[in-house]
Amino acid sequence: MKKFKNKFLISLSICTSMTLIAPVSAGGIEKKTERPNILFILADDMGKEWVSAYGAQDIKTPNIDQLSNEGIRFDNAWSHPQCTPSRVSLITGQYPYRNGWVNHWDTPRWGHAYLDWTQNQSVASIMQDAGYATVAAGKWQVNDFRVEPEAMTKHGFDDYAMWTGYESGNPASAERYWDPYIHTKKGSKTYQGQFGEDIFADFLLSFIEDNKEQPWFAYFAMNLPHSPYITPPHRSTLDTNLDKHKAMVEYADIVLARMLTRLEAMGERENTIIIWTTDNGTNKSIVGRLNGRNVRGGKQLTTENGINSPFIVNGPGLVPAGVVSDALVDFTDILPTFADLANAKIPADYQLDGKSFAPYILAKQTDSERTSILSMGGRNEAAVSAQGVENKFVFRDRVIRDKRYKLYVKAKSPLEFEKLVDLQNDPEEKTNLINSKDPKIIAAKAALINVARAQPAKDNDPKYRKRHALDWDKPVTVTSQKWKQ
Repeated sequence: MKKFKNKFLISLSICTSMTLIAPVSAGGIEKKTERPNILFILADDMGKEWVSAYGAQDIKTPNIDQLSNEGIRFDNAWSHPQCTPSRVSLITGQYPYRNGWVNHWDTPRWGHAYLDWTQNQSVASIMQDAGYATVAAGKWQVNDFRVEPEAMTKHGFDDYAMWTGYESGNPASAERYWDPYIHTKKGSKTYQGQFGEDIFADFLLSFIEDNKEQPWFAYFAMNLPHSPYITPPHRSTLDTNLDKHKAMVEYADIVLARMLTRLEAMGERENTIIIWTTDNGTNKSIVGRLNGRNVRGGKQLTTENGINSPFIVNGPGLVPAGVVSDALVDFTDILPTFADLANAKIPADYQLDGKSFAPYILAKQTDSERTSILSMGGRNEAAVSAQGVENKFVFRDRVIRDKRYKLYVKAKSPLEFEKLVDLQNDPEEKTNLINSKDPKIIAAKAALINVARAQPAKDNDPKYRKRHALDWDKPVTVTSQKWKQ
């Protein structure tokens, strides 16, 4: 691989509306000319109501806040409402209706479907082909490492340390925090007396230290603060789930600080762009106070508390500082953005849904390319038939928004538009404007409907090569003819 003396570190984390505090020159801020390193950090089940940079009032996240204050904080960045739809979208650059991962599908626990590297493009393989050293640590959950122990390598990662996900019939694998069960190139095992997030952070940092003579891409898919609720290393015994959740968010912030300190000591901090974000909203059992109102966790919901994720991009000398942005971004944009930053090539015949926002974060443009973004995949509505894993409906629930208005598209064919909200004046989405006579609202609705109608009328099922049934697979109990609409 080609070696580079200087690199930039990329860290994405939070989103808000476009206000520049730091001046930016007309040609973009001054920066080095060589390709940046990229550190992508994805927290698990954590909405904006748990990031103090966004106005969270029940917690302090000073290190995430510093990333935000010294970078770009996005207000309008959408994930999907559940784990695997978000993760597969960022890995593939495709919406769930195209890659088929419309539902959450926990591969090690439920079997059958898996993310097939022969049928799906991976952001890691694109970065690897461009000469980047690639590494992942944390949660993967879309392959079963018992079936394919080298899945991460085949998806394009040079090295990896992954919590396996809960493997049916293997109780030890349920542990992701204390005594975690982790898969590496040496196999899967329990790390007795250790804490998972510490193992993952140290693994990534060691890889970066060993590969800092070339550009690198590191994917840190944190488990924190997803349930089960536990007491992390910096606190003594806690009793309530709320107190444990707060402490787990605090520890995610502490791990970030440790990584930033080590990167600085390596001489890699100024050469790296960091992206810090989350896969979906907080668990619905948890309530946090945000900018003067109580916000219940929105995981599995397509309301803003479920999909409008904190999203922060930081890169000293590369990304403008002190920016609060209303630019539209969604998770399909991550792959093309990283490819753009790496000067990497995406196969010409690959169907990509995302758009690069690299020119925006590099201050070469004043806005992203997006006029609308999309999210989908709330609730688990898939089943196993003789054909494999199939989505329950031909067309699943979708939401589409511009910078102000949001359209709900019902899970029904032909299309039915059930709700329109003004997010600027109605952040809790209480008022339905779908039948408004206001000409401006009618025009906004028409534009969003046109976007919806331009999308495929049928969702794909997950694309994978069928394998023989395994002992832990769920039995086939339904046929597609019974429930496909």
